[in-house]
Amino acid sequence: MPKQTFIVNGERVTVKVADNVRVLWVLRDLLGVHGPKYGCGINVCKACTSHINGKAFNPCSVRVGDLERDDEITTIEGLPDTVGKDLHPMQEAWIDRDVPQCGYCQPGQIMAATALVNKVHAEDREITEADLDTIRNICRCGTYNRIREAVKQGASKM
Repeated sequence: MPKQTFIVNGERVTVKVADNVRVLWVLRDLLGVHGPKYGCGINVCKACTSHINGKAFNPCSVRVGDLERDDEITTIEGLPDTVGKDLHPMQEAWIDRDVPQCGYCQPGQIMAATALVNKVHAEDREITEADLDTIRNICRCGTYNRIREAVKQGASKM
């Protein structure tokens, strides 16, 4: 079995696993990182959204063999470390806006929102309603209005 080496939440890891295993299963089953949730497995629901090298990606759709040694995956567990606090500003906004109901999609929602805000801020502009429309994570509880408000609040503090 081949060895795969990459970085997860700031720590270099090496796992013995076939190249075609999806990153989501490596994270959850081999590394015990359970924030990214399994929803659909086909890159549609986005419950597993995490970051790779600072950009949103869905580990259910990426083969571990496609990762490079220096690729850095950040999951919801590692997000606070990106700002050096107990909670990331987006996580704080989620709490302030009382977003979660069942909570299943929340890690993916927060990771997608954070990546979007980072992209918008890199373009030196404020987040717009059109930007918010690009978040396609599915929330089966339908808290989309609170999600949008939380993204705006989080963006103001990032």
